[in-house]
Amino acid sequence: MLYGLAAGRCAFPACRRREVVLDPDPTDGRKQIGKIAHIVGHSDSGPRGDASYPRKKLDTYENWVLLCPTCHDTVDALTSAHTIQNLRDLKTDHEKRVSQQLTVAISAVGFAELDIVTKAIAQNSPPENNDLTLTAPVAKIRKNGLSGRTQFLITMGLSKAREVGRFVEHVAQADPDFPERLKAGFTVEYDRLKVGSVSGDLLFEGLRAFAGGSFQEFSRQAAGLVVLTYLFERCEIFEK
Repeated sequence: MLYGLAAGRCAFPACRRREVVLDPDPTDGRKQIGKIAHIVGHSDSGPRGDASYPRKKLDTYENWVLLCPTCHDTVDALTSAHTIQNLRDLKTDHEKRVSQQLTVAISAVGFAELDIVTKAIAQNSPPENNDLTLTAPVAKIRKNGLSGRTQFLITMGLSKAREVGRFVEHVAQADPDFPERLKAGFTVEYDRLKVGSVSGDLLFEGLRAFAGGSFQEFSRQAAGLVVLTYLFERCEIFEK
């Protein structure tokens, strides 16, 4: 969730374009070089330590900000400049900028972007049981305890549902099994995440990361989001 909402980039204002997830190469695969900084210090005696902060919240998304190695060391060294509130504002501002860029990228999603994303997803065989159990998105959001932040992403994605539908119908004319393979791709990843007891917002972010494939390209992230939300609305993803 931290990496997804930060678009895999350092949140420090002078460093926002620095990617902390390196795309895979044939030898090393995908690598991440980011550092998760604690907003309230993990140690009471460390940078930004606060003995009154609930211990169970120290190692959670709310208390983390994603930084590159240099900025991570900088904020821990210059604690007078980088206070708890400063880092909270830093994170909020960065995620807001990412959301704005994603919104712009969604408006530009077309067949070319959908083709790249769906080909990567639709690599599984169609399930034997093709019955669909449809639940209205609002009810599905409530059933899965999704937050307002995730609801906003779903709303953005659904703004392109008609285009995704046309694309799927177009491909299905030549490849009738394509819609079911596309659904199967998400179902396999959904089941994998559920086995790890991932649910709610974290589950949605896991599927969004799976669909987007690359933190580096907002166009691909946007295409992945609109495909995910299209299936969120139209099939039993998030029904189990």
